[in-house]
Amino acid sequence: MTPFGARLRELRAARNILQRDMAAALEVSPAYLSALEHGRRGAPSAGLIHQICEFLGLIWDDADELKNLARLSRPRLKLNAAGLTPEQTALGNRLARQLRHLDPPTVEAIHRLLDASSPEARQPAANSRARRTGSGRGS
Repeated sequence: MTPFGARLRELRAARNILQRDMAAALEVSPAYLSALEHGRRGAPSAGLIHQICEFLGLIWDDADELKNLARLSRPRLKLNAAGLTPEQTALGNRLARQLRHLDPPTVEAIHRLLDASSPEARQPAANSRARRTGSGRGS
């Protein structure tokens, strides 16, 4: 499941909306909506994200959060190593090999390390964490 899919499912369930009803309202198939929620499809188009936000009544921060989560929710990862140092390339390949074996505390520690070293480090940690996980609770 992707961060976007997990948050979408959480928002839909909190409103007691059936997947088939939401799919019908968005004019997509229930199978497609299910695939989005389970991370079997890539991030939806900006237009569909806008429709989802309208359908769920999301505004401001909640809508921005869902858009940010969509950007972070590509089920197939790619790394363009052109222009990277050999050490950076090795790190990217090592992460690709070992990511599925990392426990949640290790993943969170890596997120904190990357957050601290990124240009976005000026933002409060809770905001960047919420964007990654879909909520401030680490869901």
